[in-house]
Amino acid sequence: MNIEKTYRITKDSSAEFHNNVDYCVGTGRMGLALQKEYQDQLEFVQKYIGFKHIRGHGLFHDDMAIYQENREKFWDPESPVHREYNFTYLDLVMDSYRRLGIKPFLELGFMPKKLAKSENRVFYWQGHTSPPKDYELWKDLVKATLNHLIERYGEEAVTYPVEVWNEPNLPGFWENADMKEYFVLFDHTFAAVKEVDPRFKVGGPAICGVNDPVWIDGFLAHCREKGIKPDFITRHHYTTEQPDRKGHYVYQELMDPEDGFKNLKSTRDIIDGYPEFKGLPIHITEFSTSYSPDNPIHDTNRNAAFLCGQLARLGDVNESYSYWTFGDIFEENGVPYAPFYGGFGLVANGCIPKPTFWSFVFFKNLMDCDCVLKTDDCVIVKTEKGYRGVVWNASNTRKGNKLDVDIALPLDGEFCVLTKTVDEKTCNPLKIWHDLGEPRSLSADQKELLRESAYPLTETERISGNGEAVIKIEVEEFGVKYFDITPAPINSDRGFDYNRAEQLEDRG
Repeated sequence: MNIEKTYRITKDSSAEFHNNVDYCVGTGRMGLALQKEYQDQLEFVQKYIGFKHIRGHGLFHDDMAIYQENREKFWDPESPVHREYNFTYLDLVMDSYRRLGIKPFLELGFMPKKLAKSENRVFYWQGHTSPPKDYELWKDLVKATLNHLIERYGEEAVTYPVEVWNEPNLPGFWENADMKEYFVLFDHTFAAVKEVDPRFKVGGPAICGVNDPVWIDGFLAHCREKGIKPDFITRHHYTTEQPDRKGHYVYQELMDPEDGFKNLKSTRDIIDGYPEFKGLPIHITEFSTSYSPDNPIHDTNRNAAFLCGQLARLGDVNESYSYWTFGDIFEENGVPYAPFYGGFGLVANGCIPKPTFWSFVFFKNLMDCDCVLKTDDCVIVKTEKGYRGVVWNASNTRKGNKLDVDIALPLDGEFCVLTKTVDEKTCNPLKIWHDLGEPRSLSADQKELLRESAYPLTETERISGNGEAVIKIEVEEFGVKYFDITPAPINSDRGFDYNRAEQLEDRG
C-alpha cells in the first residue's frame, strides 16, 4: 500500500523544532573506555556526529580503582587503614575523551566495594548499588574526584554536568529502591559538589519510568523542604512493552509513541507546578526503544525509523536527550556472544554503523537551521542556500506501506538534490550478516563487507524552479531518507557536453 502526502513550504513557513541531537550520548561503564575497540567506535561516532557530552555508569566502580582502603599490614585486621585515591585510570579515560572532543556528563556511582554498606549488586560486572557505609567518606570521595578534575583540566571541569546516581527507583540499582535514603544521598552529594565549586551544575533523581510521577514529585517536595535547588532534573525514556526472553535475547513490542510523550510532558508539568522550580531544565540521560541490552530491534531499520520520530520531538519539553549508547562494547548482561546481539549501540563491534547511526547523522545535519516544517514523518529546515530534511516511514509493526511525499519548495534557479537512503534494501548490515550465516566471529573480509553494506545509498538529481519546485521523496517501510537541496548552476568547461558524453540526447 502506498501512502501519499503533499507538503508545501512558503517563504514564510515556520515550525517549532528544538534539535539537541548532539548534546549527550550514553556509554557502557567508564572502565570499558580503556579498550581499543571502544575508543575506535567512539572516534568513529565523533567523526560523523560529534557529541558534546558522554554519560555512563561506573565512575566509582572498582575497575576504575579510584577509592582505596589499604592496611599497613594487610595480614593484620587490627592494622591501621589508609584511605587514598588513585586517579590513574580516570586520567586515561578523561584524556581520551578530550582527545575526541567530548566532555563527561558525570554520573556519580556506583559505590566502591569497600565503601558499600551492603552487598547489593547489579550486572555481570557486579556494580555495588547500596548506600555508603559512611556518608562523610562518600563526600570525601566526591570532593577529591572533582578537585582532581579541576586540578588537571582547569576551568573546563566545572562545565561537566553532575548527576547523582542512576535509577534509584529500581531496587536493582539502589537498595530497596529506598526513596528517603536516596534523598539522603542526594543531599550529601549536592553539598559536596557545591563545596568544591558552586559553578558545578548538579541534578537528579535519574529515574526510569517506574512510579516516575511519585519520584519526581517526592524529589521536588524534598528539595523544597531542605531549601535545595537542583540545577536540572534527570530521567530516562524507553518506548517498548514488557520483554519476552528467548535464549540470549529479549523481544519487545514498540509502544505507542504518544504514550511516551505524554509521560514526558507529565514530568514537565510536575516540575512547573512548583513555583521555585518552574522551568528547570530536564535532561533525559538515557533514551532508546528497548531498555534491554540484548534486544535485536536495536540493530534494525525499524529502530532507525521509529527513533526519527523521537528525535523530532524530544526537545519539545526537554533540554537534552542522551541515546543509550554510542557503541556495543557493553557488558551489563555479560560479554556479547555475537557481533549483532541487539546491543544498545549506534555502532556494532567492528565499527559497523547500524541504521540508527544514520538517523543521528541526518538530524545532526539539521542543526543551526530554521525549521520550516515538522510533521509525524518529516522535518525540513532552511539553510543559507537551500533546504535540508529528513523523511521517515515508521510504524510499530510491519504493514507493507510505502510512503510517497511531494514537497513543494519556494525555489528559483537550478539546484542539485542530494539524497541519502537508509532502508532494508540499501543499508542493512543485519541482513548481510544473517545471509552470511550469522557468524559469531567475523573474519577481516566479513567485517569489511559488513561495513561496506552499512552506508546509505547516495543519489543526486537536478531540478529547476521558477518560484516553486517540487521534489518527490519515496521511502520504503522502516526507511529513512535525508535530502539536501543546494544551488547548482551549470558552469561547464569549454567544449564539455555531459549529455553527449553519457549519450543522453538524440544526435540525429
